Amino acid sequence: MPRRSQEDRSRTTRAALEQAGRRLFAERGYAGVSAAEIVAAAGVTRGALQHHYGDKRGLFVAVLEQLEADNTAEITRAVAELPDPADLRAAMAAGLRAFLTLCRRPETLRIAMSDGPAVLGWQGWRELESRHGLGLITGMLEEADRAGLIAHAPVRVLAQLILSAVTEAGMIIAHAEDPETAALQTEQSVLLLLSGVLRG
Repeated sequence: MPRRSQEDRSRTTRAALEQAGRRLFAERGYAGVSAAEIVAAAGVTRGALQHHYGDKRGLFVAVLEQLEADNTAEITRAVAELPDPADLRAAMAAGLRAFLTLCRRPETLRIAMSDGPAVLGWQGWRELESRHGLGLITGMLEEADRAGLIAHAPVRVLAQLILSAVTEAGMIIAHAEDPETAALQTEQSVLLLLSGVLRG
């Protein structure tokens, strides 16, 4: 029982730190928030942050991982809710639309798209993305390749280029004076790019 109680306390502490970190990182960015502010908002000690995450960067990585997992799950649900989820063209369009919607959320824009690459570095961010957004795109392209729907190409390189285009589309929407119009234009533009990849 004491062990279970300690596990529960640790879980509660981690949840408080990640919730506070996610909110503050989304509001002010990684550089604009101190470790002291995070632990105060979470209602825990600086020692708790160090024990569970090492430092502010460690907490940021955990927050980013959870945010990416949440976003990936939301995109996956959007595809699964299609009348025919096996229709790769429709799946790509639905996944793109869901992602561009997520890009309009401050936490996705600030934490995942802006601070993520800066804090983790290119290689670290790519490794994390391979488990989430990049992984989704790669999986779809591999499936399309097996079905003969795309010209023979290095799928992983192609997936990274598509992710870059989709990320830039999200940035365009996030910084547009008219996000609704920008969302329509960027969705159409990215789908046009994808149509050049797909056969038939």
